[in-house]
Amino acid sequence: MADDRIPMTRDGYDKKKAELDHLKGSVMLEVTKRVASARDLGDLSENAEYHAAREDQGQLQAKINQLQDQLNRAEIVTTDTLPKDVIAFGSRVTVFDEDMDEEETFELVGPGQEDPAANRILTSSPIGQGLIGKKKGEVAEIQAPKGVLRFKVLKIEAAGI
Repeated sequence: MADDRIPMTRDGYDKKKAELDHLKGSVMLEVTKRVASARDLGDLSENAEYHAAREDQGQLQAKINQLQDQLNRAEIVTTDTLPKDVIAFGSRVTVFDEDMDEEETFELVGPGQEDPAANRILTSSPIGQGLIGKKKGEVAEIQAPKGVLRFKVLKIEAAGI
């Protein structure tokens, strides 16, 4: 699984890189200072501030590791290399929700560009995975917590990512 590439735009990659640099810099420095300050308070076995600061440090390191992994596996994709007749990363797809009897439009994006409120969804999300590879006119059946979603693909275009 470590060799799986993660499609990203240059903008998405740069946002993730900036977040990583921020976390590794000023945020980690602040948490490290909190750990040192709490350590100076004395007995570590009963020092709640120390244990909380160490837990925060561990969570921060896990987030840093996750971002680093995503950036290491990133594959920068441009719109000119994307397929036009099949749903893929970077597609803006208009579907007809057969259960809700309404049209919806989704943009399939990579990490750092997701915005569910604007229907910008990750290609790795359940809906994204269910739509990938579909062509105009096909129906995607997607297993979701509330049941099976059925989307008929009406239109596929480049999202202008």
